[in-house]
Amino acid sequence: MSIRVGVFGAGGRMGRAVAHAINDAAGMELVAAVDPSFEGINVGEVTGVAGCEFSVVSSPESLLSHGRPSVDVMVDFTHVEAARSNIEFCAENGIHAVVGTSGFTEADHGAIAESFTNSNCLIAPNFAIGAVLMIRFAELAAPYFDTAEIIELHHDNKIDAPSGTAVSTAERIAAANGEWAADPTQSEIIAGARGAKGPCGIPIHSVRMRGMIAHQEVIMGTMGQTLTLRHDSYDRSSFMPGVLLGVRRVGEVPGLTVGLDRILNL
Repeated sequence: MSIRVGVFGAGGRMGRAVAHAINDAAGMELVAAVDPSFEGINVGEVTGVAGCEFSVVSSPESLLSHGRPSVDVMVDFTHVEAARSNIEFCAENGIHAVVGTSGFTEADHGAIAESFTNSNCLIAPNFAIGAVLMIRFAELAAPYFDTAEIIELHHDNKIDAPSGTAVSTAERIAAANGEWAADPTQSEIIAGARGAKGPCGIPIHSVRMRGMIAHQEVIMGTMGQTLTLRHDSYDRSSFMPGVLLGVRRVGEVPGLTVGLDRILNL
């Protein structure tokens, strides 16, 4: 039996990419698209996916048929305010949620974990499997280095900074090594030149530039050596294998799961 999948934010760049990936994947069926900006328009016109004869709806309530969900899994790549509402709807109606939207707080995670009792939710800061591996490699290396800095680079339409991936990386390497050397800088000629301070004072630098998609470097140094770990997503298709994996596996991990690494058994 195919997994029935819907997409929140279907008209966005990521939403369109997800719709194509779901439509092309074995064992999955694209059955719903939600986006208030494209209400009533055929999903094929909005996403470019051929052969789907249904229209985009404006609200998640339209996903219910005679009071029962018409989908098994909803994928959300919207913005955090909309995602909170979308996730709440999924929890209330027993629909699994796979979420790539960034900006959730620890309080959000707590509330989401409590709400998912009849279905499950996966929230991942990054669905690129290479990026997930980069974070894990950095975590493994962290105990052997004295200093670390993170540089994340994204397209110029990304409205939040730093990225969820950078924050997650900083948290993970800070937990792996709580004794990072202090920043020797005594004076910033231009305020902010040393970046934002993450956990354990680890600097995080955000770049927003046309022509980029999603990139990150983790640079660690100790006596006489440095280690640079870098991941590059050159196209939004890089996230799709992770999204499809999440859709397939979300039903197997009870409650809330944060991070694709748990799905990958890392």
